[in-house]
Amino acid sequence: MILVTGGTGLVGAHLLYKLCKVNTQVVALYRNAKTQETTKEIFNLYGDSNNFDKIIWRKADIIDIPALEIAFKDITYVYHAAAMVSFSPKDSDKLRKVNIEGTANIVNLCIANNIKKLCYVSSIATLSKKPGFSIMDEDSEWNPEGDHSDYSLSKFGGEMEVWRGSQEGLKVVIVNPGVIFGFGAWNVNTGKLFQKIKKGFHFYTTGVTGVVDVNDVTNAMITLMDSNIKNERFVLVNDNYSFKNLFTLIAKKLNVKPPKYKIGKEITEVVWRINSLFSFISFGNLQVGINKYSAKAAQKKRFYDGSKIKKSVDFTYTPFDITIEKIASKLS
Repeated sequence: MILVTGGTGLVGAHLLYKLCKVNTQVVALYRNAKTQETTKEIFNLYGDSNNFDKIIWRKADIIDIPALEIAFKDITYVYHAAAMVSFSPKDSDKLRKVNIEGTANIVNLCIANNIKKLCYVSSIATLSKKPGFSIMDEDSEWNPEGDHSDYSLSKFGGEMEVWRGSQEGLKVVIVNPGVIFGFGAWNVNTGKLFQKIKKGFHFYTTGVTGVVDVNDVTNAMITLMDSNIKNERFVLVNDNYSFKNLFTLIAKKLNVKPPKYKIGKEITEVVWRINSLFSFISFGNLQVGINKYSAKAAQKKRFYDGSKIKKSVDFTYTPFDITIEKIASKLS
């Protein structure tokens, strides 16, 4: 059987949909039954609500070892997509608890239960620029001397637990997606961005980041798990977009006016210090409310190369304008 953690989030829910189409036994973890509604909504948006009933739900938190031990019964493959996303300083301890300790628990139980393979969903937040290189890829290793957010630190810590598992004999693959776009989960992350632009969003910052379709992420995960590839990681970025072009594309597909006011570095530096509200993209995740790290991310130009996966397996990215058009068509 296949186990999916984070099945009530954007990536996990889309992954469950694809797995349920071709598998009869898929187990998903949940903490609160209400959160399953997000997954059900995404199945409905695919027009295939029947497959939702195939999911075997097991109640467990990734930091609750006794519950996890029960959830791992008869499992052979694991997709670990569960994570906490926050850029608030008050959440630093919880981020480490969930993203590092929780991942360590998953890795330990994979080893104890002789799991055949583990796929871990990390983030481009763990990549750092190499001196002399403007584009980041799988070789852009973590810079311990960099000024990292607690979220970045926790995701890097999670990766270290996965690599530790590989040294103990567990077969693993890691994916590092850029900003993930997909329909459903409208009240968080990129879904919230669509909501704001639809209502009228007039501002943009000067930054650049990598983007990817959620279907490309889930296709890559499944393909890598089905392959003979092990103990490697893959940056999943279809293209690099300036925030201006990204917001303009979304506005165009939603048939609303695009943003026209540039917010420069000086303004964002002031705004985060007075804790005003502003929507932006930060380390591959959307947040509301600006702070030191998100202010920097909103202005930084980060470029990523996601071509390794295309050279390693049979894989192509979805044209990004089609991604945005599909999401816009699903937003009522």
